[in-house]
Amino acid sequence: DAANSLISPPIISYTDFYNSTLDHIDLMEEYHNWQCYGNSHRFSFCQYPFIISIAAKKVIIQRDSEQQMISIARQSLVDKVSRRQKPDMNMLFLNVKVRRTHLVSDSLDELARKRAELKKKLKVTFVGEAGLDMGGLTKEWFLLLIRQIFHPDYGMFTYHKDSHLVQHSSFKCDNYSEFRLVGALMGLAVYNSITLDIRFPPCCYKKLLSPPIVPCDHNTLVGICDVTLDDLFQIMPELAHGLSELLSYEGNVEEDFYSTFQVFQEEFGVIKSYNLKPNGDKIPVTNQNRKEYVQLYVDFLLNKSIYKQFAAFYYGFHSVCASYALLLLRPEEVEILVCGSPELDMSALQRSTQYEGYQKTDLTIRYFWDVVLGFSLDLQKKLLHFATGSDRVPVGGMADLNFKISKSETSTNWLPVAHTCFNQLCLPPYKNKKELKQKLIIGISNAEGFGLE
Repeated sequence: DAANSLISPPIISYTDFYNSTLDHIDLMEEYHNWQCYGNSHRFSFCQYPFIISIAAKKVIIQRDSEQQMISIARQSLVDKVSRRQKPDMNMLFLNVKVRRTHLVSDSLDELARKRAELKKKLKVTFVGEAGLDMGGLTKEWFLLLIRQIFHPDYGMFTYHKDSHLVQHSSFKCDNYSEFRLVGALMGLAVYNSITLDIRFPPCCYKKLLSPPIVPCDHNTLVGICDVTLDDLFQIMPELAHGLSELLSYEGNVEEDFYSTFQVFQEEFGVIKSYNLKPNGDKIPVTNQNRKEYVQLYVDFLLNKSIYKQFAAFYYGFHSVCASYALLLLRPEEVEILVCGSPELDMSALQRSTQYEGYQKTDLTIRYFWDVVLGFSLDLQKKLLHFATGSDRVPVGGMADLNFKISKSETSTNWLPVAHTCFNQLCLPPYKNKKELKQKLIIGISNAEGFGLE
């Protein structure tokens, strides 16, 4: 694995090293041995994390999370009893109460006030609405918050059209607590097994594991990692292409490009300049120093210009997810834990789907699967996004989606409807396959945002 990683791109995928037999052993005993005995004489498979599959790592992280949840809830109970107060079931949960009209500010306040309780099981209530949170409200809270926070108008994240990825905005602000909230949200999603529809670049997950355990010394830099032109290519391909051409330019760089070690960024309509090194505005870029210039430029864009934003985000994530299990993870695996896997297997979804009002032998259902299995990958992703709020699959595969198709007693002139929070598709009993295909494509292609019901 180490030799394979030295080559860019690697010769074989990191997933080829997974040994799926290990999914069936007592993983927590392995993890416990590794934690207690480290690299001493006591063997543990956790010493070689590259052979442990992402599914097995998720089991370790979840069990570790559960144990932390239980011990924190137990401590709350002991504290209450020792003060001779009556225990209350609510103290075992992280209870988040929010108003829909003030979603972000209420969530921010709640998570800031309950910082010591973030490792408890999450339970969400919308003020003024009856409803027991059986998972649907929690998912709705995540979906709505993510949609608001990542909206380009909100200004926290920059959307790059050419790569369809988002990056922390480099704009200076007085308070970085909202970035901490997004980090905590991501941590809570992993902790509570909810996949989020977030499009961060791969280097974001490298930064999130830099270092994987929060340093005791708060002066230590966090969220800074080695970045290359390849990392920039994934986010801003056009700019990266321009820098790549600068590196291979055969003429006189200084005379033809007339650049210095200085970059310009627009912030709220004002162009600001930043030196990439002391007196950078007076140092011309030449054939001899252009490599240094490109490296400093990439480092500025992906590390330095967003340092405070990303550090707050890092601390937010680790305030929930702090675990030695993170030492076992590669950045790509953290991304899969947060966002799910891009590998779609619609036949597996068909096998695990539950029905309400239909049976799997009904004509409408048979039409539905004929149509969906024949869809292009793009349409299959749209269907998944329409029904679940994300076009990716949880680590446990399609079965973990708990996907349900319900019979809709409306007219067959109506389009299908989705209850995103419950991964549920409501399908009218269309008369034939052509009508079903037509209505389904219109429904999933024109869904604005999430089909929240």
